[in-house]
Amino acid sequence: MANLKYFYGSLLVTIAGLIAAFFVGHEHPLTAVYITAVLALLEISLSFDNAVINARVLEEMPMFWRKLFIYVGLPIAVFGMRLVFPILLVDMTTQLSFVQVFHLATSDPKAYHEALLVGMPMISAFGGAFLLKVFLGFFFDEDKDVHWVPFLEANRAMKKASGIPGISLLLALVGGMILIYYTQNWQVALAYLSGIVLHELLEVMGMLFNQQPSAGQTLVRSGLISFIYLEFLDASFSFDGVIGAFAISTNIFIIMIGLGIGAMFVRSLTIFLVEKKTLSAFPYLEHGAHYAIGFLACVMFIKMFHHVPEAITGTVGIGLIIIACLHSYIERRIKG
Repeated sequence: MANLKYFYGSLLVTIAGLIAAFFVGHEHPLTAVYITAVLALLEISLSFDNAVINARVLEEMPMFWRKLFIYVGLPIAVFGMRLVFPILLVDMTTQLSFVQVFHLATSDPKAYHEALLVGMPMISAFGGAFLLKVFLGFFFDEDKDVHWVPFLEANRAMKKASGIPGISLLLALVGGMILIYYTQNWQVALAYLSGIVLHELLEVMGMLFNQQPSAGQTLVRSGLISFIYLEFLDASFSFDGVIGAFAISTNIFIIMIGLGIGAMFVRSLTIFLVEKKTLSAFPYLEHGAHYAIGFLACVMFIKMFHHVPEAITGTVGIGLIIIACLHSYIERRIKG
C-alpha cells in the first residue's frame, strides 16, 4: 500500500478527467468516459519507456526540479503537448492560422485530423531524429560498463566505434541523408535536422551549465537544462499518441483528457522509479527503454511511408522493458 502513495495524484486526475469526459461527451457521456480510459491506456503503453528514461534524468536533478517536473511539467504535457502543440503543427504545415486551426479542431475534427496527417512526415522526421539521437548516444557510450546484449553492445567493432568522437552524430546524419533521399522533401530534411540540432544544443547548453558531467552520462545534470530536455523528450513521445488517438476519437478535448491522464501516470511512475531506486535494482531496465526508443524512432520513420498500428508500437515497447526487467531479476537471483 505504501507504494500506492506515488499514484494518488494520478488517481485523482483520473477521476477528475473521467468526470470531465462525462460532461464533454454530451449525447454519449458513458461512451466518452470509456474512450477516455482507452486513450489513457494507449498513452501509458506508448510512453512506458519514456518513464524509465525520465527517471534516469531525474536521478541527477535536485528535488526542486523533480517537483517542478510534476507540477509545472504536467500542465505543459496535457495542454501544451496534447492540445496546443498539435494545433501549432497544423498551423505550421498548412496555410491556416492558429485560430482557424482551433476552430477547425472544434467544429470539424475529421478535417483537423486530415490536416494533421498532412504534417505527419515533418512531425515524424523531427521526433524520430530526436529519439534516434537519444538511442545512439546511449548505444555508443564508451563509458557504459553494463551491457544487456553483449554480442551487440560489447563486440570488438562496437568498442572501436564507441571511441570515435561524434560517432552517434555522424550515424544520425547518415540516417538523415538516407531518409531525405527517399522522401525528396526539403521540409522533411529541415525537420530532421532540427531534431538533431535541438538534441545537440541541449547537450552543449548542459555542458556549459555543468562543467563536470558524470562519466558515461550523455544527459546533463543541470536542473533547468534537464527539465527542458525532459519536455522535448516528452513531446517526441507524444507525437505517436496524439496521431494514433484519432483512430479512437475525433474529439480533441476527449483526446487531451485521455492522453493527459496517461501522461500523469507516466510522471507518477517516473517518480516511483527514482525514489525506489528501481533503476539500480534492475540494471538492464534502462537498456530495454533505450532499445524501445530506438524502435520507436524507426517506427516514426516507417510511418512516413506506411501505416504502423499503435498497438504494435506500444506492445513492443512494453515487451522490451518487461524482458529487461525479467533478465535483471533472474541475473540478480543467480548472483545471490
